[in-house]
Amino acid sequence: MHAELRIEHGIRVGRKRVARLMKAAGISGVLPRKRRRTTVRLPGLRVAPDLVEGDFRPDGPNQTWSADITYISTWEGFLYLAHVQDLFSRLIVGWSIADHLRAELVVSALEMALYRRRPTPGLIHHSDQGWAAQYTAVLFGKRCAKAGIEISMGSVGDCYDNAVCEAFHASIKKERIYRRSWPSRAEARAAVFEYIEGFYNPRRRHSTLGYLSPIEFERDHAEHAAGGSNSANASIASIAPRGSDRLTKRHLSTVRVDFAGDGPISPENARLLPTGTAQAATTWSRSERLPAGLSDE
Repeated sequence: MHAELRIEHGIRVGRKRVARLMKAAGISGVLPRKRRRTTVRLPGLRVAPDLVEGDFRPDGPNQTWSADITYISTWEGFLYLAHVQDLFSRLIVGWSIADHLRAELVVSALEMALYRRRPTPGLIHHSDQGWAAQYTAVLFGKRCAKAGIEISMGSVGDCYDNAVCEAFHASIKKERIYRRSWPSRAEARAAVFEYIEGFYNPRRRHSTLGYLSPIEFERDHAEHAAGGSNSANASIASIAPRGSDRLTKRHLSTVRVDFAGDGPISPENARLLPTGTAQAATTWSRSERLPAGLSDE
């Protein structure tokens, strides 16, 4: 809420004030439900090595994709949502939803991602071992091999081996799925489509991305890559694609007041010293010319 007010509406307000006003109005953020164990790893199943090793911050798009499956409960039975996410921008590049857990579910999500992104060979597709049967299926392996994709799977018993996908599951469930019940699978499918394509990718802000949405983050990255680096000593926040104009850091020319050590503290004994990188270069006294915008009166 605080980021939305500052970035989208240009309202300058403190985080604590927003929290106080939300509490007074009876508004609170959505909370995740307690997780239940829904998958069991098959013993003796041969899995792929962990090629990511917890590095969820690649340097560019289409280098590392992460994938996972979650379930959605409806009155007609369960639906299973498989998605593929680009770890660079957190963009959902492919997804599929069905009432079964066959390998076609994850292959369909991968096909959407390949159609949208057209990655070059060498991309890493990472998943955990909770749904190992789907991501080690022959059909899925053949499709990855055809596209030149390297398969990676997280280690056993590591709750962080696919943390980005788990965060997406938590977001879609607490922000959309758990807010109401779903009488039919068709309604749940429509809600998933609306959330991913209408909200999560184009609008949902991520603290990891400098409070930009995945699409905005990739757009800023593309513009920066096309324009080149601004300067060697530019502020990191001003050239990184993770911030917006309203959050850009800028270097300001400032001065401070100092007094001679052998004199009294008075206006006549004061001198102005620049701060920052040029502090040691120049000093001004009362008899010298003051910087623009300052007066000796």
